[in-house]
Amino acid sequence: MTIKSIARSGAVFGLALAMMGWGANALASEKYGVFERILEASGTFAQTTQALEKSIAASHLVLHATDNIAVPHNIQQARVYILTSPTYENAAASMPPNTISAQILRVAVYTYGPGKKTMIDMANPVALAMVYYAKSKEYPQMIAAAKAASQEITNVVDKVPGTPVSEQLPPMRSESTLNSFDGDGPAKMMADWDNWRESQDTVYKAKPENFAATVAKVAAALNASSNDANNPDNSSAWHVVAQVPVGQNAVWFGIDNAYTQNKCVRINSQFRSRGKTKDAPYPGVDHAPALPLEVLVINNGKHVQVAQYGEMWRMQLYFWDSGYLAFATNTLIPSTIYGSIKNALTATVASK
Repeated sequence: MTIKSIARSGAVFGLALAMMGWGANALASEKYGVFERILEASGTFAQTTQALEKSIAASHLVLHATDNIAVPHNIQQARVYILTSPTYENAAASMPPNTISAQILRVAVYTYGPGKKTMIDMANPVALAMVYYAKSKEYPQMIAAAKAASQEITNVVDKVPGTPVSEQLPPMRSESTLNSFDGDGPAKMMADWDNWRESQDTVYKAKPENFAATVAKVAAALNASSNDANNPDNSSAWHVVAQVPVGQNAVWFGIDNAYTQNKCVRINSQFRSRGKTKDAPYPGVDHAPALPLEVLVINNGKHVQVAQYGEMWRMQLYFWDSGYLAFATNTLIPSTIYGSIKNALTATVASK
């Protein structure tokens, strides 16, 4: 019996460990939030998004797309902005193409808490750089570049009316944990102890000379699945939010549907109390910068890899603060999403 199979058989024991307070023992090493709150806006959601878009347009950041998040019952609002920084891209020019996810910057505007105040968060570029650049010889330089990208975002948001804040938001992890991230605590078994490289699951491969053609095929396959993507009960339809080339050998597809948005917000809100009010019952909307999901087309010189992340690994990276019980009671959701993306990619594209 392998270590992984032993661990899977010990899932109940793992849950017991979590209930006995494993998480509390790890608090001392928590330093970096996967998300960071940047602003408590003074205006409405509409006023804040308008001001942010104006500030982005005047900056050096490149806006590729926006993604309106389907909050259950439309009781709160959220919008994600998918950005890149040319300066950060230049710093990463020598990095392998499979590190592309670190280069995608995501900022969210959302309504939250008492009075449905409008907030702005970002997916923390520094925390994500600690994941994707961990074993690179250029690690110190890339962390510095990620900090600079974070400051670029902050400078843009500072021009939006409101009160600037700098609050790290859960999940919180130490640098060493982010460097080797392969799941969390007893739930590592759910992610198969895979790091980010091992979690880039290949859907199919192509020859290096067919990189551009493969990108076009992936786009066509995903677009063919887009009907009914706004239906929260349909896990099979996918909307292409953004298609972002990074360097010459990687393209990042951001994809989303109402089913995934609804599940992420609802599950992350279930066991949280901070920020939960009668008129704003979904504090998990502050995790909007975890979206959209990702499909990668990577040319490493030997072959072109079409990949998605192991969704349990990715869900743990961004949503571990939902609690072990939330993961244990929703174990089928990541596999449903994973299978749906794979089906969409292979429905019209032969796997070779």
